[in-house]
Amino acid sequence: MNPTDPNANLNALLARRMLVLDGAMGTMIQRERLTEEQFRGERFRDWPRELRGNNDLLVLTQPALVRRIHLDYFEAGADIVETNTFNSTPVSLADYGMEALAYDINLAAARLARDAAAEAQRRDPSRRRFVAGALGPTSKTASISPDVNDPGFRNISFDALVVAYHEAARALLDGGVDLLLVETVFDTLNAKAALFAIEALFDERGSRLPLIVSGTITDASGRTLSGQTTEAFYNSVRHARPLVVGLNCALGAKELRQYVEELSAIAETYVSCYPNAGLPNAFGEYDDTPESMAQQMGEWARAGFLNLVGGCCGTTPEHIRAIAAAVRGVPPRALPERPKMLRLSGLEPLNVGEGSLFVNIGERTNVTGSKAFARLILAGNYAEALSVARQQVENGAQIIDVNMDEAMLDSESAMSTFLSLVATEPDIARVPVMVDSSKWSVIEAGLKCLQGKGIV
Repeated sequence: MNPTDPNANLNALLARRMLVLDGAMGTMIQRERLTEEQFRGERFRDWPRELRGNNDLLVLTQPALVRRIHLDYFEAGADIVETNTFNSTPVSLADYGMEALAYDINLAAARLARDAAAEAQRRDPSRRRFVAGALGPTSKTASISPDVNDPGFRNISFDALVVAYHEAARALLDGGVDLLLVETVFDTLNAKAALFAIEALFDERGSRLPLIVSGTITDASGRTLSGQTTEAFYNSVRHARPLVVGLNCALGAKELRQYVEELSAIAETYVSCYPNAGLPNAFGEYDDTPESMAQQMGEWARAGFLNLVGGCCGTTPEHIRAIAAAVRGVPPRALPERPKMLRLSGLEPLNVGEGSLFVNIGERTNVTGSKAFARLILAGNYAEALSVARQQVENGAQIIDVNMDEAMLDSESAMSTFLSLVATEPDIARVPVMVDSSKWSVIEAGLKCLQGKGIV
């Protein structure tokens, strides 16, 4: 095994023992009660917008604080710390007018965490410390319209997200991270843009780093904000060959347990979970104690659900110290043998294998096969066209075929418009989509609208 190869190192460690991720950076920063002036530092003293609350900026203005927090987590037992870059894509930094600083912030954050890892290693050389380059979900969503009166509208495109994630990930790699972490995924289409950008970077550099993808189940419905179930989310991201797939944020350990159990049963990858310290109280604070979280997550580990544990919002070095102690010596989850199947998803999973019966594909949402559907699309009557798709699913279609190859149509625009509207209709979007065209540009336009795993 090459001692400098993060893929080999992490694979070997995850197979051998439970690994520990850090806890919340934001919680620790909030404890400091920093002033606006401290957020600004000298460099941004005259910045025209308020900067208090831009925690990621502190890697430039208060680097000693960020480095100390990383070290506190390493000292508490973390094997991996995340860079302080949750909101450091150009998309999220635009809220502060700082999108042009995305590269600088990500680079500085990676170097700070790398320096803290080296210091922790120097203090205790008995185990390797790792740095995960954190890529958050951004402040926009590619699958949901922000305007209830215009469900097909999006405030960001797949292509714009790819550019933003490429810039952030490039800086993290330049700064020396050991792995990349696409986390708090509330819209899987955003995550797919991140994964596309990361894959492009790996191709450009001729090498890969380990990848963790962590989704967020937002409430008791058991779905992400954009509507996917746990298994649908997993089917949507497994093509990226992640080393670890997991869940984090939004819920506490008690609420997340059933979804972690579900993921552990279906994932061919290693599994992670880093919950919040309970649900927020009336003051927006988190009350779950280190002892309580450690007891719950220790039970999950003993049940064989996990390979990587940590904490999200509200957790502290005290939480990580207790969790690390609770899982110490517990054998990690063994990777399951799963039958080879075609694993698709809309908002819900569709798995097709040797034991499956025939699969019903609804082909009436096809302008070359349905004159009625073609008339509706040519007339721009997308609302009525959606009713055709809905009827197909209600009548038993497990996949809907969408084709916009008509000489009188702007096929790319029609495909994007229709699939964006489909995404807003849960009773249709629950099934996978077959993007059907003789033109690659139309297929590509369609794929950029699908958060699920579709068919070409």
